[in-house]
Amino acid sequence: MKIPALRALISAIDEGSLRAAARRIGVSQPALTKMIRELEQELAAPLLVRSTTGVTPTAQGKVLYERAGLALRELAGAAQEIGQLGGRMSGQLRIGAVPLAVMLLVPETLRTFSREFDGVHLQINEELYIEQLMNLRRGDVDIALGPIPDRLPPGEFHVEVLMPVSMVVVARRGSVHASARSLEALRGARWVYTGLSGVTGYGRRLFEQNGLEPPACGATVNSTLGLLSLIGGADFVGLMPRPLALHPAAAPFIEVPPLQEAPLGLVLGAITRVETALRPVVRHFLTHLHRAAHHLQNDPSWTSWQRV
Repeated sequence: MKIPALRALISAIDEGSLRAAARRIGVSQPALTKMIRELEQELAAPLLVRSTTGVTPTAQGKVLYERAGLALRELAGAAQEIGQLGGRMSGQLRIGAVPLAVMLLVPETLRTFSREFDGVHLQINEELYIEQLMNLRRGDVDIALGPIPDRLPPGEFHVEVLMPVSMVVVARRGSVHASARSLEALRGARWVYTGLSGVTGYGRRLFEQNGLEPPACGATVNSTLGLLSLIGGADFVGLMPRPLALHPAAAPFIEVPPLQEAPLGLVLGAITRVETALRPVVRHFLTHLHRAAHHLQNDPSWTSWQRV
């Protein structure tokens, strides 16, 4: 299989159109069509379903799309790593980060890292549900920043601990839930969980670690804005990192109830695939992350956030 043909297939599936795919990779539409047909002949399998509205991948096309995308990203990474080993720090570094890391760790890390390695393009993707490691597995991101998940598969990921984080219960400012003194008093509230479903979540973990039956899931969101909207505007109750809950952008709308139970303690870390962690640019970025975490934990405002 030829690399240009794989790029043609990926572009066709991404764009949903042969004409748009041809423009994207800078070839004529007949040339792109020929490359894809040669792939189909080589594999003896249809890769695209063609219609008057565009193209969609077949089951075989989806398999090749996923594997080809990963292979091309690995090849691009290899070329960048070879250059980095020769002292040329360039290329792209893709970071997936939870909102807390985007707000607190990423700015300081980028400030010092970009000053030292201005030839590296940094792409930051905000990801709320860090327990979903598919982006790392697919190679869509190089580093994931967020709470370290339990029971990571051994040998698959490299994990570096950065700092502790407290997850606190939050409610709409002035609501009856904002004055609750115990988790038991909040079991009847409408809870919003973050993630892909209400089956998992930090809210459930907080109740279970205190020997309580978790409350029913009233809603599930996968964005910080959605979480703030439901808690601050729809009288839901949820969990949020303490620094986010006390941030000036959120504090006018939500507050932390004075519960007798301790917050849920998590550990913020950097997660990479084992092989990715060896790349020079990744090692340098991890070093700057540790510096930013150390700087933040010695900042008096961070200390006060953690204790309030």
